[in-house]
Amino acid sequence: MADLAQDLNIRIQGRAGRITLTRPQALNALSYEMCMAIDTALRLWRDDEQVALVVIDAEGDKAFCAGGDIAELYETGTRGDFDYGRRFWRDEYRMNAMIAAYPKPVVSFLQGFTMGGGVGLGCHGSHRVVEDSSRIAMPECGIGLVPDVGGSYLLARAPGRLGIYLGIAAARMDAGDAIHAGFADHFIPRDIWGDLIQSLAASGDVAHVVRHAKTAPQGSMVPHLGAIDRLFSAVTLSGIQADLRAHNSDFARGALRAMERNAPLSMACAIEIIARLRADAPLAVQTALELEYRFTFRAMEHGDILEGIRAAIIDKDRQPDWQFAGRDVPSPTIDKMLAPLGADTLTFEI
Repeated sequence: MADLAQDLNIRIQGRAGRITLTRPQALNALSYEMCMAIDTALRLWRDDEQVALVVIDAEGDKAFCAGGDIAELYETGTRGDFDYGRRFWRDEYRMNAMIAAYPKPVVSFLQGFTMGGGVGLGCHGSHRVVEDSSRIAMPECGIGLVPDVGGSYLLARAPGRLGIYLGIAAARMDAGDAIHAGFADHFIPRDIWGDLIQSLAASGDVAHVVRHAKTAPQGSMVPHLGAIDRLFSAVTLSGIQADLRAHNSDFARGALRAMERNAPLSMACAIEIIARLRADAPLAVQTALELEYRFTFRAMEHGDILEGIRAAIIDKDRQPDWQFAGRDVPSPTIDKMLAPLGADTLTFEI
């Protein structure tokens, strides 16, 4: 087990509750213990009159948080112990929901990579700050999961068919893309972050964030938004793949190559999750998390995550043996992965 004191620095500074990820050598990946410590701090600060706002940041230049620490998921899952992973996801998702509904401003500073679990921590707050190095993505389909930690909620709210593209092709957003897609709010140059955080702590006034925001550079996806809306308009994975194959463009070929690396079951279920959320009004992050948990609860036993982690992290051969590789994912299989969990349904009592 990692040393929590080396991985995370939680403290009150002036009027700010401060959460700093301090394991840059691991790209600030979130462990279960880190999630629980953050959850506890947020609960304590909700009713603490000294704390006017929360600041979440991270050490290092490469990543705010590149995802969850999945090595232990593999170790326990391959022994047939699915309870650890289910508990990790359940409690992490509850923490994500708390951030989204937090009664005080939550300001996150997202340098470098923000992926997977990092999105759950950094992209549900009230003021999400990006800069030139920011790269935000939901790459879960590449390891046999679906976009989770409330990521499906953000994808469902993205304009046009952009959310489907981001979810199943795992494309990386730069700062401008992230603001356009709804994963971030403010572009602020990195060299003033330190002074800005000090101002937030001293004053407890989140208006400092808005005052320092600049116009973000145009996102790299902007020239492709029309193509994304056309090529990702089909309602099934096979339909999207057929449209991409029929379109003679570098963009279509690149998207298809990216998707060919991902688990077909995960991509098909991600499309269905986003479609269900878009049909749900009003759209709620808790609805998204409960739907995601249906998949992740079953992922180790019936999905591809153990094979995905093996190929990406353990053996590093990048040759996963996916279920349904090269063929359509049957609708009953999708329905089974996303069926209600009964007594195991994710709840948010606090």
